[in-house]
Amino acid sequence: MGDRKKDVIRETDAEAIRLAKTLLRSARFGALAVLEPRTGSPLASRVGIATDIDGAPLVLVSMLAAHTSALLADPRCSLLLGEPGKGDPLAHPRLTLACQASRLERGSQAHARAERRYLNRNPKASLYGGLGDFSIFRLEPQHASLNGGFGKAYQLERLDLLTIGPIIEELAGSEQSAVEHMNADHLDAIAVYARHFAKAPGDGWTIAGLDAEGIDLVSGDNICRVFFPQPLVMVSELRPALVAMARAGRAASEI
Repeated sequence: MGDRKKDVIRETDAEAIRLAKTLLRSARFGALAVLEPRTGSPLASRVGIATDIDGAPLVLVSMLAAHTSALLADPRCSLLLGEPGKGDPLAHPRLTLACQASRLERGSQAHARAERRYLNRNPKASLYGGLGDFSIFRLEPQHASLNGGFGKAYQLERLDLLTIGPIIEELAGSEQSAVEHMNADHLDAIAVYARHFAKAPGDGWTIAGLDAEGIDLVSGDNICRVFFPQPLVMVSELRPALVAMARAGRAASEI
């Protein structure tokens, strides 16, 4: 029985990791499961999602919510991501992350970065995000289960999900200025990223976030993820990568 159970889990390969990161980076919301302090029972609720620059999920929650008091009492939680489409909802990919939650202290550098990235992704949250009873939690992934559809189950570790290295902090310092510059002056290039690399329909795409592995694009309630051909090693590689991708996308559209 044990051997047969192991056979259900496929070997984690680059394609599975890419799918998991796509689900994580493009999620608008997720189901957050916590442990109720009074009874120890599981408690699940829907929360808005963004990601930190390294890929860790971020949630903005009210201190009045039951799941927030649960996280403060016991930081163990899980997060289910992945939106069903047409047909059988179980045929669509989803990702379940086992995490440790940490509340980010207001005024800290980590909080400022997380708040910026969360509001870039979810601008309507600015209506309540600054209120005193709201806090940002960073959910530290410990491991994850990916179901890519029927017969496509994978187990992933923390390092399969997060981007690490010196570039993380370096890029965090210049990310917002790069995002604002691209959105102000290069909407035509952003449209190429969405149309050519993400195969995303519609117009009005802007950049919500940049990280060492790719670009998060938003248009209204739609989100899509575009990966760089190669992960960035140095911040100085960002501009050449964006220029090269725009050029490649335009050339492909002319063929």
